[in-house]
Amino acid sequence: MQEYDNTNKGAMFKNDRKQTETHPDLGGTINVEGKEYYLNAWKKESKKGVPFYSLSVKEKVAKEPVATEAPF
Repeated sequence: MQEYDNTNKGAMFKNDRKQTETHPDLGGTINVEGKEYYLNAWKKESKKGVPFYSLSVKEKVAKEPVATEAPF
């Protein structure tokens, strides 16, 4: 089976863990030209009452493994 190409594609899902208004309503990831990013969205309303989404994008950075020292 051929591997799916996710380049320039992404997906967002409802944030079931939202506890405060500062937490995003939606979260997901997006791939832009081969680079992975986190994507968050907050549902808001303009001064005229028009609903819209405010977006935040943050580059995914690989976490470095934590060095563990033997206790002895």
